[in-house]
Amino acid sequence: MKDDKFDSFIELLYQTHKAEWEATPSIRDCVGWLFDLFEFMFPNNRSNKLSIYGGHLKKNQIDLENILLSYLDPRDIDIQYAVNFFYDSLDEIYQDLRYDASMIYENDPAAISVHEVIVSYPGFYAIAVYRIAHKLTQASIPILPRILGEHAHGKTGVDIHPKAIIGVPFCIDHGTGIVIGATSIIGKNVTIYQGVTLGASQVSKILSDTKRHPTVEDNVIIYARSTILGGKTVIGHHSVIGGSVFLTKSVQPYSHVFNTHQLRIEVKESLQ
Repeated sequence: MKDDKFDSFIELLYQTHKAEWEATPSIRDCVGWLFDLFEFMFPNNRSNKLSIYGGHLKKNQIDLENILLSYLDPRDIDIQYAVNFFYDSLDEIYQDLRYDASMIYENDPAAISVHEVIVSYPGFYAIAVYRIAHKLTQASIPILPRILGEHAHGKTGVDIHPKAIIGVPFCIDHGTGIVIGATSIIGKNVTIYQGVTLGASQVSKILSDTKRHPTVEDNVIIYARSTILGGKTVIGHHSVIGGSVFLTKSVQPYSHVFNTHQLRIEVKESLQ
């Protein structure tokens, strides 16, 4: 590459990156803010004292405001309102997560305590990050919720779009490979196992404003590796979806849906 062509390419690269930097918050700052918030709600620091809680939360609030100011134009969004909206909802988020953790504990015979679920279960962490990101989405904050969601995705293998609507309590068991799309609606007391997809039956940009993902009503269990597609697909309340089921149509409440594949086991006599 000649020097003048090289220089023009470098200039183009720099200007493109500069525009992208200005429209995107620092991923490190975003994840650091999330870590501090999670530590505030579920502290693992034995030296924490009541007197420092207020200061911890105030610092976290200032950090969020600075993150938003780094990439958003105050003329386009009321940043102070968005920050206040989120922190005014923090007690609700915390109580919801306590219910989630309790449901995971009650559903898992291997769980020793609710605290163990909170500090070590990837399913709980994925739900926690979702509930935080979802509340930021409700405050009309762009980009940051997706960064947080993708952080949780990378850490847990659970991909929950922050715009999905998920009731309380919610249980994810094991979690790896779960995908919950943006327009999914999930009711209360729903349990989802590893490898489940709540996806769209069609992937097209022109459908971005339509409901593309399923609705799962209250008290439903969806077992491992099942795939449920389509915005008009409704899983009726108190239904059980067995493992490796593929669904593109609705099922009535109290349905039990199982894969009809038959497993055959043969035992042959050993050769003498």
